Amino acid sequence: MQSPRGLRAAALTATAVLLTALAAGCDGNTPKEGPDGGDPTAQKLQWTDCPAPSESEGGGAAPSPLPGGAKWQCATMKAPLDWSKPKGDTIDIALIRAQASGPGKRIGSLIFNFGGPGGSGVSALPSFAPDYAKLRTRYDLVSFDPRGVGRSAGVRCESDAQLDQYFQQDATPDDQAERNAYLKNIEQFNAGCEKNSAKVLPHVRTTDAARDMDLMRQVLGDPRMYYFGISYGTELGGVYAHLFPRHVGRAVLDGVVDPTQTPEQTSLGQARGFQLAMDNFAHACVSDATTKCPIGNSAQDVENRIAALLKKLDAKPIPGMFPRQLTQSAATNGIAQALYSKELWSPLTEGLQQAYAGDGRILMLLSDALNGRNENGEYSNLTSANVAINCSDDKQRYDTAYVQRKVPEFRAVSPLFGDFLAWSMLTCADWPVPGAADHPDVSAPGSAPILVVGNTGDPATPYEGAKKMVDALGKGVAVELTYKGQGHGAYDSKNKCVQNAVNAYLLDGKVPAAGTVCS
Repeated sequence: MQSPRGLRAAALTATAVLLTALAAGCDGNTPKEGPDGGDPTAQKLQWTDCPAPSESEGGGAAPSPLPGGAKWQCATMKAPLDWSKPKGDTIDIALIRAQASGPGKRIGSLIFNFGGPGGSGVSALPSFAPDYAKLRTRYDLVSFDPRGVGRSAGVRCESDAQLDQYFQQDATPDDQAERNAYLKNIEQFNAGCEKNSAKVLPHVRTTDAARDMDLMRQVLGDPRMYYFGISYGTELGGVYAHLFPRHVGRAVLDGVVDPTQTPEQTSLGQARGFQLAMDNFAHACVSDATTKCPIGNSAQDVENRIAALLKKLDAKPIPGMFPRQLTQSAATNGIAQALYSKELWSPLTEGLQQAYAGDGRILMLLSDALNGRNENGEYSNLTSANVAINCSDDKQRYDTAYVQRKVPEFRAVSPLFGDFLAWSMLTCADWPVPGAADHPDVSAPGSAPILVVGNTGDPATPYEGAKKMVDALGKGVAVELTYKGQGHGAYDSKNKCVQNAVNAYLLDGKVPAAGTVCS
């Protein structure tokens, strides 16, 4: 599994790409030297046809034309490397857009962040665009690679070969030798981040990305911010609202991060969330009246067999994607990836069947998707950016002794995922940049209404976080909408009640009644 806060949405982009796979430019930039003395808000974006995504963005083909033949357009925005020195060195921020299609009067640009942190918005938006066709009638759909991600001064920590080894490590160490090896792998990874990206690392905090978004708003010509944030994107949206409450126009936060929690509390909450999703998956399998569940006779039997598989893999991995083997860590990653979306429950079932027979290919394919690895063996910089942003944001640093004491508590919450999420708290142990705060400040007095959408079955951002976000934004700012469903986020579940409420708000300014429930 990824870093404690990295499981929140890192899989969102991967899910869209993975579903396609199962059914079937240049990397990063470095800070530019010297100030140009100009006003960054006065720059003019040069929109051109989009190239194929870079390796850092996940690779693949250039985005296909939109329905009706319109092409995706890409541009680069210059932003200060250090926002405390706005006339100093700059970095490039990669943008993508689909212009409004009509009918209806154009409102402005609707800026998306699909989460992570570390996900490339430039590669994600074309994958998800069909879900937002209604919104495109009156908005330009816009997304971007946040700083540290993809082609926006993307952080790089290790080579593809090194990352293969990194993800083969035992992420649930059982004895001192394994704990030492686990910590050494983390230290080597973090040292690689400092070696390869030292100049950027102090400037990839969420507050920096929020300031980039306000610059983006101005460069795009919008008097107010129109925003759709998913998972970590809800934290980014909340931080933006805190910094620029008077600039908020209409904003939707979906798959909501609890902004009041420490990394430890977030990890423990995720352990509960993924265990709940696993319980729901297991019950759904055995409750299907049309077919016999192929992976267990009861929900408990399903989970017991998965636990036995993981224990077996801890001692002896099985063949995965040649030449790599499916380890316990990779299998758990793959299972977690599949719990992000009900659409992946069927591949998960098939992958478990194969793994019980000694074939780990499907579970490893799922794991690769979570880690940002494509079929060519190339990694996006998802993991590197995820670690860099989380460790720059989070003030807390945990050590091995502390985590070891906490493992039983995590295991009690989730027999399947507890150990992994507990040990992942070591990710920032020796990070070279100090963390910013105990948790993000999202208080936004004076902001326009913000629609907060919580999903009762969300594994990565548990439902309770939506109410915490509403309270933290402040009285009179946020309105909560509840979706009784499964998977990460609500709008992309295609639930008509959720989509109609969000569309009415973003397109017509109609705020749903507080406490509205969709099922």
